[in-house]
Amino acid sequence: MDLNTAQFRGRHVFVAGGSSGINFGIAQAFARAGARLSLISRSADKLASAVAQLETLGAEAIGLPADVRQPEALTAAYTQAVARFGAIDVLVSGAAGNFLAQALDMSPNAFKTVVDIDLLGSFNVVRLAHAHLRQPGACVIQISASQAFTPTPYQAHVCAAKAGVDMLTRVLALEWGAQGIRINSIVPGPIADTEGLRRLAPGDAALQAMAERVPLKRLGRIEDIARMAMLLASDWGSYITGTVIPVDGGLSLTGPRDFTAAAEASQRGRG
Repeated sequence: MDLNTAQFRGRHVFVAGGSSGINFGIAQAFARAGARLSLISRSADKLASAVAQLETLGAEAIGLPADVRQPEALTAAYTQAVARFGAIDVLVSGAAGNFLAQALDMSPNAFKTVVDIDLLGSFNVVRLAHAHLRQPGACVIQISASQAFTPTPYQAHVCAAKAGVDMLTRVLALEWGAQGIRINSIVPGPIADTEGLRRLAPGDAALQAMAERVPLKRLGRIEDIARMAMLLASDWGSYITGTVIPVDGGLSLTGPRDFTAAAEASQRGRG
């Protein structure tokens, strides 16, 4: 039995960090299903391009410049989005930042920058959305990372931030469940054609090595993550909340990844 995507027709889907990469791929999937999209991102130019692409799919969409670290900007974005499309049915919180560095090479401000985007930003997105979520019936999806549960060298900042994101997911599932709001985390594996993978596995040889390490022996596709998001937001996912779901071809079963070569290449690039 196929997932009935018609159920998303006319639904309001709000995507934080939705102008590119995995988050934009999720937005495209919902657009094809007839949802109405609100996107936020720091870049007004990227938002305009993303909205134009969604409109070519026949979707109603708006782009609202906002930084997830700035509560006032988020509050204004939610107000405008709800005035246009009504209560939010699906919220995707996917803003993230990353770079490769050992802990001793990282300044306190560098560590704080990623924590502010990934963890504080995620809290701001979901907390400030609460008053605008459809109750009951809303689905919140956080985009996490395997560094949340796999200690990974050169990724202390991301490990700490994403572990916090996943625990936030679990706590809010307990606190908001009685209101009929579900919240889950998706953990993408190495997804082809994304900026994150280009940074962590630069070059064809590194990409091939990453694919070989995945038990399913291939890189993921953006639609792999989008399909999981749609399943969680659908009637089929109506009894799923507080879960952290790896969509990674089994990569998280293989232990920490070695980003030494990528980190050295990044350092040479800055030199």
